[in-house]
This record gives sequence, C-alpha cells and structure tokens, in this order.
Amino acid sequence: MPVWLREYSWRQTGSAVYLSLPLRGVRVTPANIFCTEQYLKVSIPPFLFEAILYAPIDDTNSTAKIGNGIIFFTLYKKEVAMWDSLTLANANKETLQYLRENAVRKAHEKAKEETEAKNVTKQEHRKYALEATMKLEEAERKRIEDLKEKERQKVTKELDLWQKQQRDAEKQKKVQKEGELHREVEQLEEKKKEKMNKTRIPDEGTSKTSLKPTKGCHGSYSMFSENLKEEQLPAPRSAATIKINFTSRVFPTALRESRVAEEEEWLRKQAEARRTVNADLSELEDLKEEEKNPDWLKDKGNKMFAMGDYLAAVNAYNLAVRLNNKLPLLYLNRAACHLKLRNLHKAIEDSSKALELLTPPVPDNENARVKAYVRRGTAFCQLELYTEGLQDYEAALKIDPKNKTIEKDAEKIRHLIQGTTQDS
Repeated sequence: MPVWLREYSWRQTGSAVYLSLPLRGVRVTPANIFCTEQYLKVSIPPFLFEAILYAPIDDTNSTAKIGNGIIFFTLYKKEVAMWDSLTLANANKETLQYLRENAVRKAHEKAKEETEAKNVTKQEHRKYALEATMKLEEAERKRIEDLKEKERQKVTKELDLWQKQQRDAEKQKKVQKEGELHREVEQLEEKKKEKMNKTRIPDEGTSKTSLKPTKGCHGSYSMFSENLKEEQLPAPRSAATIKINFTSRVFPTALRESRVAEEEEWLRKQAEARRTVNADLSELEDLKEEEKNPDWLKDKGNKMFAMGDYLAAVNAYNLAVRLNNKLPLLYLNRAACHLKLRNLHKAIEDSSKALELLTPPVPDNENARVKAYVRRGTAFCQLELYTEGLQDYEAALKIDPKNKTIEKDAEKIRHLIQGTTQDS
C-alpha cells in the first residue's frame, strides 16, 4: 500500500501557485513527477502525492525544482484568479476518477502528438539533408566538368599555338632554303662569267705563232673555236634525308637481355584487353561516351580513392570491370578499396585475379605484381592467416628485394607467427 503524503505548504498570487512538498530521505527524479492541466502526481515508492487542482494550469510553462529534500512547484494559472483551495473540494470518487483518467488520456495524446511532430521534423531534416547532399554532388560534378572543359580548352589552345609555330618554322626554313638556292645560282653564274672572260683574253706567245687564218673560216682563228664553247657545268646536287630506323622496344631492357616470347605474350594480352569492350550491356546505353571507357572509369575511381570516397571508387571499378574484365589494374585498385572498407575476402579475390592476369612476369608489370602480393598478404594477416600472408610478402620481396618497407612488414609477421606458435 502506498504512503500518502499529506504534509505540504502552498501559497498563491493572482497568476501563480507555489507548492512546497517535503520529501526527506528519498531520491527524486523528473520521472517521478506527472503533471497535466488539472492533475498533479508525485510517485516515489512507497510515497505517493496526488492532487486534483482547483483550476486548470499551464503545464507547459510550470516548473518543479528538486533539492534539499524538497520539491518546489511553480504552477502558472491559465486564468488570473484567487483559488479558494489548492485541490478541488467536495468532489466524489467518480469525479476524481474521471478527472484522473482524463488527465492520463490527455497526457498520452500529447505525448503521441509530440512523437508524431518529432517524426515529421526528423523526416524533414532527412529530406533537407538529402537535398543538400544532392546539391553538393551536383555542384561537385559541375565543378569537375568545368575543370575538364577548361583543361580541354587549354590543351586546344596549346595545340593550336604549337601548330602555328610549326607552320611558321616551316615557312622560315622554306624561305631560308630558297635564299640559299638563289645565292648558289648567283655564285655559279658569276663563276661562269669569270671563266668566259678568261677565255676571251689570249696569251701573247700563242698569238704570235697561231694567228693564221684557216681555210673556210672567213678570217676566224681556230684557238677561239675551242675556248668559246660554253663550259658544261654539272647540275647542283639535290638535297636528301637519310633515315635511320631502330628496332622499337616497349620494355626498357635491351633486346639481348629480354625474354622475347614472354614479353610478346604480355603485350598480346594487354592489346586484347584493350580491345575487349562488352557493348551488349543494355543498361549502359544512357552513359556518356567517356563513361563507357574503362580507362576513364579507372582514373575516376583513382580520384575517388584519393578523396577517401571508397564506395564510389568501388562502383567506378565495378563498371570498368563489366566493360573490360581483362585489365589487371582494375582488380588491383579495387582490392585497395576493399582493404579500406574491411571487405577482406573480396580484397583477396581481386588481388588473386590481378596476379592471374599479370602473366607472364615481365619487367613492365613488376610494380603491379608487388602491389598485388602485398595487398593480398595484408588481407590474409588481417584475417589472422599469418602463414599465407607471409608467403605473399616473401613473394613480393623476391620481385623487389630492395624494398625496406615490405621487408619490415614481413619481419613483423614472422614475429607474430612465432608468438602464436609459442602460445599454442
């Protein structure tokens, strides 16, 4: 049975009622107080205080201060008036029960309305957040497109300027060649005139002995007939360009040091991967032309990874893999994203697929193979499969033995394996 609290003191003004309820030796919390317009209840087992107020109050602005074993209520009246008593006098049990139940019902309805209002406000906040996120994404997409357009215009201007410079250089070279050719022709003409002038001045000795007219020549001398013939000069040599061809090499090593068969197999696989595009995907018809390019999608995923948006990067790599599933770098980069997202089994699958495509092993794919082994080894270690992880790190060290970071990580894994063995 509850112990009813009958001791209390109260006073009033025209607008408020001040109620003091002593509760020494008990701990009171706001959850122990229930107040509506005309009903006040304080329930602290085994103590109970209940009051059907004389007139309605403003329960929203009314306050209760708890301290020093006393609850001090400040109850603001809805209508300015002086009460005859604190509680409703001369009320029978049925009226009191009705007022009590009505107060509880109104409190439940008010709580329900507040909950619904909170839900509506929460939905509005979510909607606002979603709209704000969409606006931010749209602004970011527009910013990226503007940057791309600026870069395209910049590259176009640089290309036009370079082409103009090339045309001007060709014109200048052509003018220089024509000037040189003109000077050579003038020099030849001058030499020819000098030689002709020399042939017209005979020597004195020869003129005394040879000045005899020849028969049938009408007074002309035979010595001039030879020298007066125009000298036949050879034509100037034509200009030519000697072309020297070198054997084209994709790989940096010399041909005598290369494994030609393995390199050709690697290049063939890369070329086949570049040509393979699944054009029969009907859901990709709405994509832009550049969005159907696996290389463009790979670069997009790399930018998202650098920004820390790993889920967006995975989506870009997924679409690129659907377009072309023969490029090992797509699986390698997606494995890095799965490591960040703690999708360890998927990271192992993508690293293994990348290693499968990075065959045969050639110098051109050494760096990619090292990354694939390290990422798969990291995923194994995070799954506490230290033996498999150590095998991958040792495989990476065989390819790049000078990498100190991989060597330190492999040494840490060895210590972990030894510690696990000792514990067991």
